[in-house]
Amino acid sequence: MASSMIGHFFPGLGFFLIGLWHLFNHIKLHVQNSKSFTIHPWFPAPKIRYLELLLVMIGSSYHMSAELFRHYRFDPDGTIPSPYLRNFEHASIGITFIIYSSSAIVLDFVAAKAKYGLTQLLAAVALGQQLLMFRLHSADHAGLEGQYHLFLQILTLVSTATSLMAIGFPKSFILGFSRSLCIIFLGVWLMATGVMLWTPGFIPKGCSLLWDEGHQEARCHDDESLHRAKALINIEFSWYLIAIMIFSVSFYLFLVDAYGDKVKNLSWGKKEEKGEEHDHDDDDLGL
Repeated sequence: MASSMIGHFFPGLGFFLIGLWHLFNHIKLHVQNSKSFTIHPWFPAPKIRYLELLLVMIGSSYHMSAELFRHYRFDPDGTIPSPYLRNFEHASIGITFIIYSSSAIVLDFVAAKAKYGLTQLLAAVALGQQLLMFRLHSADHAGLEGQYHLFLQILTLVSTATSLMAIGFPKSFILGFSRSLCIIFLGVWLMATGVMLWTPGFIPKGCSLLWDEGHQEARCHDDESLHRAKALINIEFSWYLIAIMIFSVSFYLFLVDAYGDKVKNLSWGKKEEKGEEHDHDDDDLGL
């Protein structure tokens, strides 16, 4: 399996699982009591409170280490070779998410009064850093890879925007729902990018995998093949969007049916009747 595929697939899987975890908890909280609903930047796990943040920290650390140490090559004068600038850019994304997750743990542990807004801001900064790297990447993301990265930029931009909006509108269920879906979609598209661009059997007709400066890239042999390949990517994104829409409504209806009368919040281990008054401020939730 190519390192480029791994570098897209596993971070994508992480985004997907975290987005799904957020969507599950946000829907459940809203079903429990819509009046006290609040968007949360992270959710405690049943037995290990900081499991989500620890997984983000571990995954980001591994990603950063792989980018830095597997490609730890310098020119004789001590400068970074141009082909490996992309690896340092990828590592920078990992560092930002490490700072976000570790800071979120510290803010929660010391019970800082502004921990909610600060944690949301740090999450938005981490996503914004990722958007910056996608947008200003040193690698020439042209052709097929450029088309995939264009949609990655759109999804990351929306995820960043919804994270910032959550600071000002923490009670909006639709905003929390949309943010969770964007993170899910971002993860799905990252995984699709890794699989579709670095699996020979999925390379569009008229294109092939070629080695360039130590990296394997999908390139088309003529403009007609490139145009056709980009059109296929556009259709692929559209179909994923349709699937995400169907999934989101189905998942919402499933949870409403499952927890509509009685809600058991796994994060805090409590079972409560629907309609009962609850206090879900930051002190109770630990967020």
